[in-house]
Amino acid sequence: QVQLVESGGGLVQAGESLRLSCAASGRTFSRYPMGWFRQAPGKEREFVAFISTNGGPTYYADSVKGRVTISRDNAKNTVYLQMNSLKPEDTAVYYCAARTQFYNSYSYPRSYDYWGQGTQVTVSS
Repeated sequence: QVQLVESGGGLVQAGESLRLSCAASGRTFSRYPMGWFRQAPGKEREFVAFISTNGGPTYYADSVKGRVTISRDNAKNTVYLQMNSLKPEDTAVYYCAARTQFYNSYSYPRSYDYWGQGTQVTVSS
């Protein structure tokens, strides 16, 4: 069982930055590839970023590439999402997710086994 708790969301203006954190329980965090997803009202949950167990490789959705960086600190059982140059269309609930078994895809929600409760990010224009 893995428990994930996101934090760091909030209300910002367009062009500003936020860093989201996701703290994981358990001593095997370093074994889990991690992902960040987001879900806006009325829309499906969509992939944002992925990071493998040791910090590389990483993958990003085209919509955030160049503005977002995913990283992890295995000693702190934490994965981060640094978001810069935020846009109103980035407004969503952001979720971190852990995968504990192999899946072919890193960008589908069903490829993850555990999810956090989400943190709201609102970007005003």
